[in-house]
Amino acid sequence: MNKILVANRGEIALRIMRTIRKMGILSVAVYSDVDRNSPHVLFADEAVYLGAAPSSESYLNGDKIIAYSKELGVDGIHPGYGFLSENADFAQKVEDAGITFIGPSPAAMRIMGSKLAAKECVKKYNIPMVPGIDKAIDDIDHAKETARQIGYPILIKASAGGGGKGMRVVENEADFEEQMHRAVSEATASFGDGSVFIEKYVSSPRHIEVQVVADKHGNIIHGFERECSIQRRYQKVIEETPSAFITPELREQIGDAAVMVAKSCNYTSTGTVEFLMDDQMNFYFLEMNTRLQVEHAVSEMITGLDLVEEQIKIARGEKLSFCQEDLVLNGHAIELRVCAEDPLNNFLPSIGTLTKYEKPSGEGIRIDDGYEEGMSISIYYDPMIAKLVVHGKTRTEAIQKMVQAIKDYKIEGVATTLPFGTFVFEHEAFFSGNFDTNFVKKYYTPAKIKEKQKANAAIAAMVGLKYWMDKQTITQPVEHKSTSWKRRLA
Repeated sequence: MNKILVANRGEIALRIMRTIRKMGILSVAVYSDVDRNSPHVLFADEAVYLGAAPSSESYLNGDKIIAYSKELGVDGIHPGYGFLSENADFAQKVEDAGITFIGPSPAAMRIMGSKLAAKECVKKYNIPMVPGIDKAIDDIDHAKETARQIGYPILIKASAGGGGKGMRVVENEADFEEQMHRAVSEATASFGDGSVFIEKYVSSPRHIEVQVVADKHGNIIHGFERECSIQRRYQKVIEETPSAFITPELREQIGDAAVMVAKSCNYTSTGTVEFLMDDQMNFYFLEMNTRLQVEHAVSEMITGLDLVEEQIKIARGEKLSFCQEDLVLNGHAIELRVCAEDPLNNFLPSIGTLTKYEKPSGEGIRIDDGYEEGMSISIYYDPMIAKLVVHGKTRTEAIQKMVQAIKDYKIEGVATTLPFGTFVFEHEAFFSGNFDTNFVKKYYTPAKIKEKQKANAAIAAMVGLKYWMDKQTITQPVEHKSTSWKRRLA
């Protein structure tokens, strides 16, 4: 493989290209109007223009991406995450064009892209699943009867869903039909597929996911678990590995289950198997993400793997150069998604120009970003500015390193999730490891950040006053018995 086109933008495109260059392979960037001078474009060996800023006219134009790839003699296309990364039709078109798709097969993507098909696929491997109906609802009365049997609250979920869309919690039977119609409507609008199913609602779950790597020769390993329970609006904000909640025995069980999920659909490449875990430490298969995850960096920091390099090697047909026994947990890693969102205003996107952008640095600190000072945050794409990742020998050391890194990260011009990160990492529930996906609902309010900022401002004012008073004392003339000088204030 001599040349790879990265069908993405921003931090993930730049991160992938760094590995491509390390492997001695040429890279091709794609860009829209607003990304013409972005770091990922300037870093690549070649770059081609896709179209206007809206993703439908640029980064989602698979046919144009494939046409450019053929024109430029590209050997492989890496989709990153988001955009076309889990589009089985695009992956098939890439293969039909004689180009290697750096990811799983279209068949595996189709199976795992549907929650219902995924459930059916893994069922024969006796992997634990949340009680419910594992097929699309076509009989409301039957669905209601099932809900009664498993007990309310229940969850109505879109088969093709993600990010909380097409998902409704139903507390009682009286609300069932209304919530189902809403879920179907949202699923149809978001995914073009109104299929929904129901399952038992796990009220205080932890969100645990497992990194898997599988080659084309039947070798599959897991790269341990990631704790992803700190979320807002069903979107992850903070991830860490290993989980403070998982025992060695449970780690082995959930890792083995993830490997079996990959095996069930003949999966190749890197992927992530997601599980829900209740307060009794029972875990249930949730879904599989057939791509590189945003939070893959924490797994890289504790395993020593370069997951993008593994993807490329697997796509070239190479066998894994390591086995499960070769991987050991090395310390602790935590990631904060630094997004242009206002935690004081319901995490709404904050659009503007980065008038100041200074990154922290030091041992065990990694920044994956795609921005520089003076660049603007676009309204057209995800508002994530960067991923701030730290590694420590212990979880306590990693948390302390993260708190300091946040202090050293200077971003002005837009509101960011940095203050929220500080709030979480200094909270007793997080520090103790005793939290679940309801952390934000239980503990966070904008007022708490405002209170802390006010307290910090008061401390800063007192420090400033003391500094001023000390300076005044130092600069005053000193009385001496042998002179007749008197103190004089300037």
